[in-house]
Amino acid sequence: MPDTAPPRPTDPLVDDPTAAAAGPLLDPSCDLVTLLRALVDIESVSGNERRIADEVERALSGHAHLEVIRDGDAVVARTQLGRSERVVVAGHLDTVPVAGNLPSQLEGDRVVGRGTCDMKGGVAVALKAACELTEPVRDVTWIFYDNEEVESARNGLGRLGRNRPDLLTADFAVLMEPTGAVVEGGCQGTMRFTIRTRGVAAHSARSWLGHNAIHDLTRVLDRINTFDAREIEVDGLLYHEGLNAVAVRGGIAGNVVPDWAEVDVNYRFAPDKTPEEADGLMRHLFEGLDYRCDDLAPGARPGLRAPAAAAFITAVGGTPRAKYGWTDVARFAELGVPAVNFGPADPGKAHADDEFCPVADLETCHAALTRWLGARA
Repeated sequence: MPDTAPPRPTDPLVDDPTAAAAGPLLDPSCDLVTLLRALVDIESVSGNERRIADEVERALSGHAHLEVIRDGDAVVARTQLGRSERVVVAGHLDTVPVAGNLPSQLEGDRVVGRGTCDMKGGVAVALKAACELTEPVRDVTWIFYDNEEVESARNGLGRLGRNRPDLLTADFAVLMEPTGAVVEGGCQGTMRFTIRTRGVAAHSARSWLGHNAIHDLTRVLDRINTFDAREIEVDGLLYHEGLNAVAVRGGIAGNVVPDWAEVDVNYRFAPDKTPEEADGLMRHLFEGLDYRCDDLAPGARPGLRAPAAAAFITAVGGTPRAKYGWTDVARFAELGVPAVNFGPADPGKAHADDEFCPVADLETCHAALTRWLGARA
C-alpha cells in the first residue's frame, strides 16, 4: 500500500473551491517558460509536495494515451501501446528550502527561482512531453516523485520501488537532473561517516590535568589531507573522487578542556567501487580511530553500452560526460536498468540561492526527447 502522506498546511489556492473552479494551475499545452514558472511558483520543499503532486496528476489525467497512477506524492503516467521497448523518464518534484527566491522571475533568457535548476526545468520538459507525445515509438513510463532532496529512506522513487516495482521495469531510464542539456552517465557513490575522539575533561586554567579531544582531530584531518582523491576512468568516462570533512562538534564550555569531539566526513567515490569496497577503504584509512558509518549509497556505472542508451545518445547528440554527485540513476542501476542523467540547467547552480534555468536548455531537452521517442504529436 502507498505510504501515508504527511498532513499539509491549509493553502487557499487548493482548499478554496472557487480557486479550483478557476481551472488548473499547470497547463502542459502552454510554452515551456510559462509551464516552468507555474511549477516553480508552487512551493514544494521536501515533505510539502502534496499540492504540486495534485496539480501534476490533474495535468496528466484525461489524456487517453496515459494511464495515471498515484502513490503518496509520486505521480506515474505510462503508455500501454505494446511497443518492443519501454523506457522511464523521471524527475523529482521537491526542492531544498526557499531562500527568498520565490516567486519565479523571467530575467532575459533565463528563469530564476528556487527549483528552476534542480529540477523543475526537467519536470516541465517531461510533463509537456508526456502530454504531447501520444504515439511514441517506445512505451514510456513518466515518473514525478517526492522527497529526493532528503534522506534516502523517504525517497519517493525508492518507495515506488517497494510498493510497485513493476513501474520501474524498463530497458532504459532517463533522470532529468540538471546537466546543461548534456548526457551525464552514471553517478558517484556517496558515504558519510563520523570519527570520534575522546579526551579527559579539565578546567582550561589547569589544562595539563586533562586531555583535549578536539586537538586529537588533527589525526583525522591529516589523513583526509593526504588522501589521494583520484580521477578514475569507468567505461570511458572520468570520475573525480573527493574526501572532505563537512562538520565538526565538541566541547561544552569556553573554560572546559573538551573530553570528546567528532568530525563528519563525506566520501564521494567512483562507480568502479562497491559500497562495501568504499567502506573498507575508509575503515583502513582511519584504522585505530573510532569510526561509525552513518550513510552509504552505491554509485552507478555509465551504462552507455546498452543498445537503448546508444539510441538515446544518437538522438541527443554531443559527447557524454561523467556525473559528479549522487543521483537516482543508482536506484535504476541496482535494478539492472541502464540510466543516464539529462536535463536543462547548469548542475553547478543546483541549490544556489540564485539558481536559474536557461530558456534555451528547456527547448533543447524537449526537442531531444521528441527526437528520441519518435513521436507523432
